[in-house]
Amino acid sequence: MKSDECIHILCGHDYWIPSVAFSPDSKILASGGNDKKIKLWDVNSGTCLKTLQGHSHWVDSVAFSADGQTLVSGSWDETIKLWNVETGECLKTLKDRPYERMNITGVKGLTGAEIATLKALGAVEDGEM
Repeated sequence: MKSDECIHILCGHDYWIPSVAFSPDSKILASGGNDKKIKLWDVNSGTCLKTLQGHSHWVDSVAFSADGQTLVSGSWDETIKLWNVETGECLKTLKDRPYERMNITGVKGLTGAEIATLKALGAVEDGEM
């Protein structure tokens, strides 16, 4: 096989694919797409092993852990997710907006500064959702 020869064309995402990463042993390729999905591909056969879903916006970064057992994904939904490569299970979601979409309309006793802080952490008031 020549070094410039196409081995496989991997089809399966519905939109752009801004990020790909090889597992440490180069047997699996992960692709993160603007369709909110992550796909794990068998490099040798070109088949999709798993589709990981859980992000609510584009997945624009993927990377494997050094041992290849965990995949990390970053998304425009402002979350980072850790995935078990073997099972496809989402192990953890990291998010720095703990009050995302919490409606604080009518909450009594909050100062303007407290309301601004809660909004910066994702809270909303009626009409802002």
